[in-house]
Amino acid sequence: MKEVDLLIFDFDGTLVSTGTDLVTAVNYTLEELGFRPKGEAEIISFVGDGVKKLMERALGRDHLYFYPEAIRIFSGYYSEHLLDTAALCPGAEDVLKYYHDKIKVILTNKRYDFTHTISKGLAIEQYFVEIIGDGSLPYKKPDKRLVDYLWEKYGLAKEKTVIIGDGVNDAALAKNSGILSCIYLNGLGKREDLLAANADYYCDNLLDICALFC
Repeated sequence: MKEVDLLIFDFDGTLVSTGTDLVTAVNYTLEELGFRPKGEAEIISFVGDGVKKLMERALGRDHLYFYPEAIRIFSGYYSEHLLDTAALCPGAEDVLKYYHDKIKVILTNKRYDFTHTISKGLAIEQYFVEIIGDGSLPYKKPDKRLVDYLWEKYGLAKEKTVIIGDGVNDAALAKNSGILSCIYLNGLGKREDLLAANADYYCDNLLDICALFC
């Protein structure tokens, strides 16, 4: 087992199953703008780089002039419905309890306000010393300055830091910053893309993490 002092967790698809509510909010936005709804798998493939990129991808390059209105509609709807079906991913809370004595942080490209509301609603906010989302800092994953900020703030060593996530951005952040990566293969990311990212560790079940790090 690898000894770690800091566990960085992604949010969507890693700690919380948010896909259904995101799909519903995107399709509501598209229909309000007069577009046809898109399939679940296609919308899920747009997730991971924040709401701006999510809506740009949903609209398509030829319709970006709708972007300001799309953001307004999406934000208003999602803020009211982000807990409709959101639920903790299997094993997520057990992992958080197992590492009760470790420093844990949520690091996501999801907007901070959305992330905080869901974390509080699902009663996992208590497990983390900090939640970092879009709007918390000037940069997003996979920018290494996110990890630099955490090291400086908490005085921890990079060789004892691991990011746990379900996206290629999580693996890329680890490579960019020199920390360990553990990729969850049953989240929102495509398995083939995740395997191609050459992470340090992979798991099909979040509970497997407890056998990897101490």
